[in-house]
Amino acid sequence: MKYEWRKVEKQVYLPKEIEVREIPKYSFLILEGMGNPNNNSHYASQIEALYSVSYSLRMSLKKQGFEYTVYPLEGVWTTSDGSKDENLNKDALVYRIMIRQPEQVTAEMVQQAMKEVRLKKGNPRIEDIQFEAYEDGMVVQGIHVGTFETEIETFRKIDQFLEEMPFKRDWIMDTYVHREIYLSDFRRVAPEKRKTLLRYKLKEK
Repeated sequence: MKYEWRKVEKQVYLPKEIEVREIPKYSFLILEGMGNPNNNSHYASQIEALYSVSYSLRMSLKKQGFEYTVYPLEGVWTTSDGSKDENLNKDALVYRIMIRQPEQVTAEMVQQAMKEVRLKKGNPRIEDIQFEAYEDGMVVQGIHVGTFETEIETFRKIDQFLEEMPFKRDWIMDTYVHREIYLSDFRRVAPEKRKTLLRYKLKEK
């Protein structure tokens, strides 16, 4: 039976409303960068590299008898100048984009997949991929429907939700504090209908 993260892990990726949740440690393929992703060809080639290696790993595990749907692209974001919310300076964005991998994936498998895909694709970003475990811990999360430019509306709802909770955003300059999980296929879903899971790390007030 094919493992579908949308069905098995709804509590992690598809909350019905804004909620506080503990997110455990998972393993990811990760690439880092800086700048505005909207006009950054480097960012586009990084996404291609992550997906290419992820699909190669999927085929390897399928041959071993485990079939699954590739996990969605994720990004954790901060800024180099401390700007945020309404005053966000996109040119100052600093990010780590990543795709989660099943627990069966090993570092050796990743190295082999990177080698094979690099020969086929010739994408230089593949060489920069890191395979790391990453733990969000206590978070607040909610699904945003619409363009990235309107995410501030959902962020405000999250802040209103936190007013009644014993937590606040874990905002520290130069650390990755907010995560976006891109649940919709950009090629097939209109911008105004795209779903993005927004997630903030939390600390006690």
